[in-house]
Amino acid sequence: MITLGIFYLHVIAATALYTKRWQESDIKEGLLAVAFLLLVFSVGWSISTVIVKLFMDEKGFGTWFDRDTASLMLLTLVEGPFFYTQMIRGRKSLAGGPEEA
Repeated sequence: MITLGIFYLHVIAATALYTKRWQESDIKEGLLAVAFLLLVFSVGWSISTVIVKLFMDEKGFGTWFDRDTASLMLLTLVEGPFFYTQMIRGRKSLAGGPEEA
């Protein structure tokens, strides 16, 4: 159940990134943001699985928190700052840009 929640969180993040980039630029920029998120998710999940394998056996801490769930939790914690920087990237450039007369 925790794993499903993490997958839903990534779907919401992909939708938010797509919508933000599409509104700021165009549809290509939105699709590129989602593709980049999918790339980071797939590679990050593989790397976090290798890291968690070093510290936890396959059964984990029970039925609800096995090794796959732990690796997804680690991935989500690492992706949080990445998602935050992607979402605020446009705001800083708009706030600090030159004013038009």
